[in-house]
Amino acid sequence: MDASLESAVPPGTAEGRQRLVLFDFDGVLMRGDAYTRFVRSRLRRSWWRLSIALVAVPLLLPLTGIRSLRMPVAGVFVRIGLLGVGAARYREMARAFAAELVQRPRIFIRDGIAAMRRHVVDGDRVVIVTGCEETLARAIFEAVGLHDLEIIASRLREGRLGMRKDVHNIGARKPVQIAAHGLAETWDIAYSDSSRDIPMLRAAREAVLVNAGPQTVKRVEAALGRTVRRVDWF
Repeated sequence: MDASLESAVPPGTAEGRQRLVLFDFDGVLMRGDAYTRFVRSRLRRSWWRLSIALVAVPLLLPLTGIRSLRMPVAGVFVRIGLLGVGAARYREMARAFAAELVQRPRIFIRDGIAAMRRHVVDGDRVVIVTGCEETLARAIFEAVGLHDLEIIASRLREGRLGMRKDVHNIGARKPVQIAAHGLAETWDIAYSDSSRDIPMLRAAREAVLVNAGPQTVKRVEAALGRTVRRVDWF
């Protein structure tokens, strides 16, 4: 774990107008996809879940060639990973996985954490807006001592066969969930690494792309009709 992360959000803020600053999570503050890591861990640790997943792979893999079906296909494996898991057990699993995850080297994007810290010091209102599931996202931040962050995330609900999707906070859903959180457009700054966040970036006075490739930059700038700021964070 990066020891410096424990003090990444100080208690005080600078004077001045409070800006609203939105941060994506995966690819901006953390390397990789946290929830994909969690689901893979669940499958690897349960032989019967892994067996079901392996049977499903050849059936579902061809569907991933259709962009609109990729998320539903991924959702199937989430359901497999959470079969028979209730809310209390899920919270325990998320906390345990988060504690394990943050011990891995270079899991956080230190420049992103530093940027988030600067915004807090400057008196800005910082909100994490992520497709990661809320319980897991909070557990990851809390595992490194960040307990008071505002987080707008995907959510699960209990079903007959275990936890299942309630809200998947990606793409066009993000501005909807931001509004439901009581935050009105337009926000001041939005950080993302993906063109999926065009709906969130469009509503920002300043859009910032993190570690984005040329094609992502091209798609975002074409959609927004303006140049965006680009940063390379490590």
